[in-house]
Amino acid sequence: MTPTTDSAPGTPVPYAPVAGLLLAAGGGRRLGGRPKALLGFRGRPLVEHAARALSDGGCAPVCVVLGAAAAEVRVHADLTHCTLVDNPGWPDGMGSSLRAGLAALAATDAAAVLVSLVDQPGVGAAAVSRLLAAHRAGAGLAAASYGGERGHPVLLAREHWAGVSRAAGGDRGARAYLRAHAAAVTLVECADVADPRDVDVPDDLGLLSRPD
Repeated sequence: MTPTTDSAPGTPVPYAPVAGLLLAAGGGRRLGGRPKALLGFRGRPLVEHAARALSDGGCAPVCVVLGAAAAEVRVHADLTHCTLVDNPGWPDGMGSSLRAGLAALAATDAAAVLVSLVDQPGVGAAAVSRLLAAHRAGAGLAAASYGGERGHPVLLAREHWAGVSRAAGGDRGARAYLRAHAAAVTLVECADVADPRDVDVPDDLGLLSRPD
């Protein structure tokens, strides 16, 4: 039977691949122009950790959208298990990277996509696997929550991709679409397994010193 994602809300769905989509194109403007993908974390580029969290959490395939310093990321980061997508429009914001990633994944048989951000070193495979479990339980839209507040990663069943792409713009990503469909979004509490703080300004660089 071909897996489908048009089940009624709350109805368990057959196993189907869930792709991982890592948005890693940012130039780190507020970090003095240091591309976030290349920030060091546990001795390796941060993008490797974020991509591995998706694959270890159960996502396949894993697509990584690159932008700032894309050539350097390809040289210095081991992303051999990922599909890499260059987004020349990355200065326009996260929305352009989300659209580029969803367009690339349209050719796959993924029934849903789990969208993660490169600048959250405290989000790992445990949060990813919880979101995937929510999808297998019937959620077509889901988001990690922290103390009841919606955050990342977010899960989007395939039937939502077109709407998300139309709504994505600037640095909004999927935010506007999720807000418009709030009643359909399953919140998955992850505060006990993940830290949603992002590396955005120099004062946040201490997050990269997290212990194993």
